[in-house]
Amino acid sequence: MSFPQSLSPAEHGHHIPVHKLVTMSSSHALLCLRCRSHLSSKTMAATLLYSTQVRHYATITNAAPKIQNGLLFFRGTHRTMQKWKQHMFCFSDFAKHLETETKEVKLAEKLSRTDVVVYESPILPIIDAVSVNERQVPLDLDATDELSALEEISDEEAISITLPAAMPPASTSLRDYIDKSETLSNLVQLGVNLWKLEQRPNVGSMLLRLNYKTDVAPRLLFLKDIGVEDSRLGFIITHNPYILTESLESLHARVNYLKSKNFNSETVASMVSRAPYLLNFSVKRLDNRLGFYQQQLQLSASNTRNIVARLPRLLCGSLEPVKENLKVCKIELGFKENEIQHIVIAVPKVLTANKRKLTQIFDLLHNTMKVPHHLITKFPQVFNTKYLRIRERHLFLEYLGKAQYDPALPSYISLDCLVSLPDETFCTDLASASLEDFYLFQKTI
Repeated sequence: MSFPQSLSPAEHGHHIPVHKLVTMSSSHALLCLRCRSHLSSKTMAATLLYSTQVRHYATITNAAPKIQNGLLFFRGTHRTMQKWKQHMFCFSDFAKHLETETKEVKLAEKLSRTDVVVYESPILPIIDAVSVNERQVPLDLDATDELSALEEISDEEAISITLPAAMPPASTSLRDYIDKSETLSNLVQLGVNLWKLEQRPNVGSMLLRLNYKTDVAPRLLFLKDIGVEDSRLGFIITHNPYILTESLESLHARVNYLKSKNFNSETVASMVSRAPYLLNFSVKRLDNRLGFYQQQLQLSASNTRNIVARLPRLLCGSLEPVKENLKVCKIELGFKENEIQHIVIAVPKVLTANKRKLTQIFDLLHNTMKVPHHLITKFPQVFNTKYLRIRERHLFLEYLGKAQYDPALPSYISLDCLVSLPDETFCTDLASASLEDFYLFQKTI
């Protein structure tokens, strides 16, 4: 490397000792070697170049630079500053050369990973032959090159490309998440109806946030431990997905409370299977519900357990319909308290039945068929039958002249037989007619 003729020291009348000139030339050569072997970025090269310029300026001008407020200042005569500018042009060319050398080194390193390349600098050797051989990588002819983003591929190759599975950012249906969510896929295998759950607000996002191993599996094992059958797990979660968010301590406490009230394990499992929300209520609420039915109906503890075990949703639903039905039975229908008690023990559904259905059936039995209260109380299952079924059979018997419901008279027909027998048996045993005659009569109603 040589400097331009305009930078000759003799031309400016400034004598530089021979040992200083040798030192400067050696420092430039060493700088070139260091930059080509160690510098990996433009920033490092610029920093080293800047410090070299400052030292070289101090050597030429014998003036130390001054730093003030983070800025670098030089002091000197007009002739001195002219020398500084000329040297700056020199170093600018040197910086460009250094940047070009660095890019060539990086290109050689990149090519050496795929092919055997021996790079030689036109000025100075970068590395010796030993280090080059150590960096050589044999060419693997069997290796397949990665496809470029702009390279055309065949239809077969396009079909074979698989994309990584990812959660859809948003969806109106849970079925789009089944293949990506372990929780949803396992719930589907249990028989959970996701299409019902996605219609309920915020339930879908809740299920996606649940972890199957830490959130879902422990609750499922708990249900199995208390005796719930595998076939009922899907039904329970479909109707009550919030049980998956209840703490295990609370679930155990509620089951233990029911057992302390003399509900056996089989009964508790049956109650939970038929009333999925049962275990979502606190112990205090369960205790208040049991106390309500026992006091309002004046039942014993055994009878209270009996009606609750047969209709466990009495502990889950609202008490307002129950209170309303008790008033209807007592005030509108005219039943006595002991008769209401007997009806509820026999048919607990009376407490939650539709009020209009109760009044319709009672009006048909008492006002149309002339059945007294004590006979209705004796066969309360009639309130658990469809109104149309009772009406059709009564009108058919009345058409045949056999509608007789008084046990003191001959040809008595009990309410139990009237509503419980199948159509064929009803026609042959009670109406003494054929099934075809009964069907023809139904068309005339």
